[in-house]
Amino acid sequence: MPFLPLIIASFLGVSGWFLIVLRWVSICYDYSGYGASSGKPSEFNTYCDIEAVYNCLKKDYEVKQEDLILYGQSVGSGPTLHLASRLQRLRGVVLHSAILSGIRVLATNDDIVDWSHGKRLWELAKEKYDPLWVKGGGHCNLETYPEYIKHLRSS
Repeated sequence: MPFLPLIIASFLGVSGWFLIVLRWVSICYDYSGYGASSGKPSEFNTYCDIEAVYNCLKKDYEVKQEDLILYGQSVGSGPTLHLASRLQRLRGVVLHSAILSGIRVLATNDDIVDWSHGKRLWELAKEKYDPLWVKGGGHCNLETYPEYIKHLRSS
């Protein structure tokens, strides 16, 4: 598998080692008002932030949609889905512990976002897919489960 660009909309709790195992290149950023980023935190700004990252990849690095995988965790699932809804030729979208207001992989023992959010998102999906329900997985440890890595590799 060739190296692929990867946007991580929310990388809190995501260990970088699993990206290396998958041979994916990652583009990480902070939302406005968080981490090293200036600005004010808001829903609108999270959409602007992911759009700015995408526009930079497209303009400055000539990355095509077909070579791009969007990855959103927790609240990052909202901005990820926002961008994915406008890009019809993406290589893929991974939603990790996604919130209903904002699925591809969910933990059954998530004590922050109940797995019923993912189940409902899957029920509402227009195009059905085979989700991975990680039995015993928590909000920030899915990458420690071998079946998670295997599922991402095969998707």
